[in-house]
Amino acid sequence: MSSKINVSAPLVILHGDEMAQVAFERILETFVTSRLDVDLVEIDLTAENRLVTNGQAVIDAIEALKQYGVGVKNAGMTVNRTQLGELLAAHPELDGTTLHPLATKSPNGAIRKGIGGNITREDIQFRNLEFNTPEWIGRDIDVETMDGGGIKDSFNELSSATGIVKLLFVGESGDPVELHRREVKKGDPWLLATNDIDQVKAWAHRFFQRAIDEQRDIYLGLKDTVIAGYDGVMRAAIEDIYREHYQAQVEALGLAYHYELIDAQAARLVANPPERALWGVPDNNTGRKLYKLVEQLKVHGIPKRKAHVSLSRMSAGGGDQYGSYNAPSLEDGILKVVVDGEEKHACRVKRGDPILLMSNDHEAIRDWVFQVFRDASRKDKEVYFGLKREYMEYDDVFSTAITDVRRELAKADTPPPSFMIMRPSRQLIKMITDPPRNALYPAQNLDGDIFSDISAALGGSLATASSIIESKNGTMLFEAPHGTAHDLYLKYQESDGREAHFNSSALIFAVANALETLGEREANAALVDYATGLKAALIDTVADGIITGDLKGKTTDPAAETVVDMQGFLNAVAERLPA
Repeated sequence: MSSKINVSAPLVILHGDEMAQVAFERILETFVTSRLDVDLVEIDLTAENRLVTNGQAVIDAIEALKQYGVGVKNAGMTVNRTQLGELLAAHPELDGTTLHPLATKSPNGAIRKGIGGNITREDIQFRNLEFNTPEWIGRDIDVETMDGGGIKDSFNELSSATGIVKLLFVGESGDPVELHRREVKKGDPWLLATNDIDQVKAWAHRFFQRAIDEQRDIYLGLKDTVIAGYDGVMRAAIEDIYREHYQAQVEALGLAYHYELIDAQAARLVANPPERALWGVPDNNTGRKLYKLVEQLKVHGIPKRKAHVSLSRMSAGGGDQYGSYNAPSLEDGILKVVVDGEEKHACRVKRGDPILLMSNDHEAIRDWVFQVFRDASRKDKEVYFGLKREYMEYDDVFSTAITDVRRELAKADTPPPSFMIMRPSRQLIKMITDPPRNALYPAQNLDGDIFSDISAALGGSLATASSIIESKNGTMLFEAPHGTAHDLYLKYQESDGREAHFNSSALIFAVANALETLGEREANAALVDYATGLKAALIDTVADGIITGDLKGKTTDPAAETVVDMQGFLNAVAERLPA
């Protein structure tokens, strides 16, 4: 007779890439298949398989999650131009010009939109982690961003009727060409942003020359993988200028140049600031927030973190930049936005100017606000919204949703938790410099991505946080907020698997959360006990001082720490599981 716990419902497993995948396979073997009689619905979401299947793997993942309701997702690569070229070279049968966007873009946004899910990212409540906050006061770091263009100078409004938004382009031919169309409902916010590529190039020259004149290391951050036709266009123009005009001077002076996705870069720089740097964030919507944060940190620093931080990220509607149409203009001309035959806005663009059209679903926004208030009430959290209401009609719909949800909750005799509405820059500063005891910070998609990575890094490691994607219909997807650990994977490969370093805490916690959810849904007490025991074993392992290298010196008793590799950590957690 099997001693395994029987699980009635299947569990969806979405596999990923690199070192995270090596760890994930061992976690599933150690804590799932060896201990549970459970049907795993496994889908290969590696970058290579997404490409080979022309994005079908992402669609399969969405359908599996909608059918079975509970899943665990591992971290996956979002390929850059070089990596895409390498994958296409390895698969000559594929035509790179006919690939579906799902084949090459990050699958995360598509999955969230497909299941209608919003993200909550929370610190795992380890008892003995104490991150040594970096010394920021007086730090010689400046943030450089563009003054105009982009979302700051966008045209945005709330749709006055249900219908079709069309983005039209009139070029040399004089005939309007439809670039994009999307459905909107009455009350949905939409926005058109453009950037002048010549102004982007001029900014790049000023940015690099200032770094050289002041002899600062150079950091550049954009979201070019997800918003390839907008941020990616700006990155390409800026880096072409760097290589042609400034790279030789920078290297001759012994200065460093770093490019990174803006969410990962923000986390790295805030948690581990360089001595002297110029940080370029050309997207002024993001850049102004980070500028204000850095100026605050240079004066007041980062206090010791005594509170666990939670962030809720609005993503179910597919809104803001992640669900946008983004592409460079192919020629000089005029862009027009037409809603049900009525021209709402027109502007001139030049060849190469990046274009961004985005919208959101006001019903999805309302559902998200309900989810935020439910989560905050259940866990006794204060809520701090970040909105740009003073100059963004786009954001005003969020404010209306908050008011409407409050009224509905009050009618049902379930008052919402304590909450405040502030500008996103103030929201970010409060989260970093003055976090309350137990707070929830709701943010839109790109802000939420950046804010959550910073928060996780200040918690000691991206592997010490959990991420939960929850849809209105109850579909739950649990994941680790960290990436694939490319550098660690290279060392793993170079050593033929002998050198395996990876903090698997977040993946273990995600698996345990998924198992606990399955147990609660099928009233399986044994499974619930096992899942809660797995989380307790993880927390007890770290409490006993057994840690991976990324947490070295970050516990309350560094002298008692025992640093182990990936397998040593998994073994230690397994040893602490109840018999």
